[in-house]
Formats: sequence, structure tokens, C-alpha cells
Amino acid sequence: MARINKKYGAGSVVLASKMPTVPRFTSGSLSLDVMLGGGWPGNQWNEILGAESSGKTTIVHKTIAANQQQDPDFTTFWVAAEGYDHEWAMTLGVDVDRVIVFETNAMETAYTEMIKAAESRAVDAIVLDSYPALVADDEDAKNMDEATMAGGARVTGKFFRKVGQATRRSLVEQERPLLALIVNQFRDQIGGWAPNGATPKTSPGGKAKNYAYYTRVEVSRTEWIDEKRPGGSVRVGQVIKLKTLKSKSAAPQQVSTLRFYFANSSTGICAGEYDLASQLITQGIYHGLIRLDGSWYKYGDYMWQGDKKMAAAMREDLDLQQQLSADVMAAIRVSED
Repeated sequence: MARINKKYGAGSVVLASKMPTVPRFTSGSLSLDVMLGGGWPGNQWNEILGAESSGKTTIVHKTIAANQQQDPDFTTFWVAAEGYDHEWAMTLGVDVDRVIVFETNAMETAYTEMIKAAESRAVDAIVLDSYPALVADDEDAKNMDEATMAGGARVTGKFFRKVGQATRRSLVEQERPLLALIVNQFRDQIGGWAPNGATPKTSPGGKAKNYAYYTRVEVSRTEWIDEKRPGGSVRVGQVIKLKTLKSKSAAPQQVSTLRFYFANSSTGICAGEYDLASQLITQGIYHGLIRLDGSWYKYGDYMWQGDKKMAAAMREDLDLQQQLSADVMAAIRVSED
């Protein structure tokens, strides 16, 4: 150990027991944090993957907004390959004064600046939205009638081989951690096969990226949320289902569902918000923190008759939300121990 540290620098080799724990970044959703093992792992690259309009960018925005609330200095470098809607980001709770937007769809340029941002230690999060919009230089130089195959995949593989050193942090000291998120979108797989007549699908970018990602989360929309109004029904939100396709820091193949509202709800939930109360109640009951006694729900010194009254009280009392959320995470740590 002394020889290696002398040759390559102090902290190059350490006992595993002395290494700092993997930093975690909240997703802004208790159920998603639980699924991820405590939040998004830091200093690693994570993929958010799904079909179009499934809620991928929304998940990223809500993650950024939640971490901005916890840290007044939290800064994001956002590579916008498809443009950046700052008004929608504000609706989702993002402080756009702390988001640095770099608009480009040139793949090599985007990857180079992402590496430089990771090396600088000057930002807390790096986001690429999204990979399919990037164009590799080889492909850009070709005419429209000239075929190009796998150019982007080769560049992406090179990016992950090069970015490892930039993302890595000290093994002996606590450094400013980095949240790294890349949005990707499913494509139909030509010539593939899937059971039950389903359309086979794949993720653009080649195979190398799948090995490099620390966490891969699949996002899908399961149903719409409609509310009755005097003139009919109004669509106010959607149910987002998330599944961990890969996780190196928690159990894989875990599932979480979020109720997201893109319009104001009659229940008091505003546009751009999750129904956090329903998540808290589900987790509270599952971990035995909320007890059912007939039609009564009991949590500590609190008691409500019916789940609707409990949900309404949970939405109005932020201190109660924080208390139950902390108790749920503590119960999870105890069960893991």
C-alpha cells in the first residue's frame, strides 16, 4: 500500500473499510428513493430510460428541484440536446437561476463538456437530455442518402471510458459529490423477438453504456388521472411506473409508482407536484408505522377516520410529512441491518 501510494499519490489505495460511503441524492419522491436504496447514487452515471411522454424529463426536473431545496448552492449543468423549457421547469419547482443550460446536439461536443464539468468539481449535477438527439461527427458529415451505423455507440463507449476519472472522487476524503443523469428513449428492435406478441425494444447507444451505468431506471406511464368536473371530466395527471433494470447499490427489479399532476387538482395538489401524501401513507402502512384499527388510521399520537381524511391532513402538514418520511427511512435501515 505504501509503495502504491508513493508511486501514484496519497489515497490511491486504501482499505475498503476506510472508504467513504456512496453519497445519495434524493429524487424528490420517497417511494423512488426507497426503490433506489436511499436515492440516486452519487459519483456514478445513471440512466433514465423509457418511451416518449412517459415522464423521464419530469423525473429529472423533480430530482433537481428536491436537491435545490435541500442545498441552496446546488448547481446543475444541463446539456439540452432537445432544447430546454425553463417555464415548465419552474412549474416543476426548479430554480432556473441555478441551472446552467448548454444547448447542443453535437455528440462529441456534448460529451467533452460533460467531462470538463465533472473534472471542474464546480457543479453538483450533470444532466444530458437526451441521448437520441445527439449526432456524432461521422454521421453529421455524411449525406442523407449515405448509411451510418454504430457511430454514436462507438463515441458513447469512448465517453464512458474517459469520464470515469473525471467522475471519481477521493477514497480518503469527503469531496463534493456529483449527480450524473442521462435520459434515453426506447427504440423498436429490428429483427428482434419478444414474448406474448410484444414489440421488441432496445436502447440506443450500444452495449458498452449498459455496463458503465451504475443504475438504469425504466419509466412508463400506466394510466391517466381524470377528475370529474361540472362540465365533464378533466385530465389532470398520470401514474408513472418506475423499475430498476440495473442497480449496483440496491436490489434490482424493484418497482415504484408515482402519481404526478400536470394540472391543478381538486384535492389541493398543484400542477407540477407528486401526490406525496399517498406515497407516505403506502410506505407507512407497509413498514408498520401506520396502524389500521377498523376504519381508523393511527400514526403516533395522530388518528384519522378514513384514508381520505388522513391524506388531506398529510398534504396540509409539512412537518407531519417530514416526520413520517424520516421514520420510514429509519425503518428501512433497521430492516436492512
